[in-house]
Amino acid sequence: MPRAGTRSASSEDRVWAVPASLRSTLAEKYGPVYAGEEADRRIRALGTFATCGDRVTARALELDRLPLVAIVDYKTRRNEPVPPESFRALARVRRVRVKNPAGCLSERLRVAVRELIAAGGGLIEVDGEEDLGSLALIESLPAGATVIYGIPGEGVSFVRVDAVSKEHVRHLIGQMELRRIDLGD
Repeated sequence: MPRAGTRSASSEDRVWAVPASLRSTLAEKYGPVYAGEEADRRIRALGTFATCGDRVTARALELDRLPLVAIVDYKTRRNEPVPPESFRALARVRRVRVKNPAGCLSERLRVAVRELIAAGGGLIEVDGEEDLGSLALIESLPAGATVIYGIPGEGVSFVRVDAVSKEHVRHLIGQMELRRIDLGD
């Protein structure tokens, strides 16, 4: 029996960690990548969509396009933070905060994505790293939606959600290492 104040093994969180053998696969592009005016034009034309990443989310909002769900961590690879007020329109809809370690996809993030989609959308603020959140979005969004995420130095990747992309994500998650760790409260 655990001592008072300690969490039992059953209270640890499930996370799927990216093994070294999968890193190059995850770095591949799974949708077309557009930059500049072409990316903006395509963002404006989207139906139901979700974003993963601070810059791409801020850009969609600058274009007056509100994603159903956006995942941000208030960090960018270029170390040019996006101010939290940039996401105010989404935060007004709904806002949740989850922990997600770097190089992992936590059950907390996967659940938050599913719950926000069911509740009508909003903003997910990640304490940690949001990069693998795009997998949770593809996994949970309905067919016909689009997931967009930024690729530093290249542009915006557009992934159409369909049976093929969902199966691809399930396969990738199945290759990750399932771990149990204490993410705290």
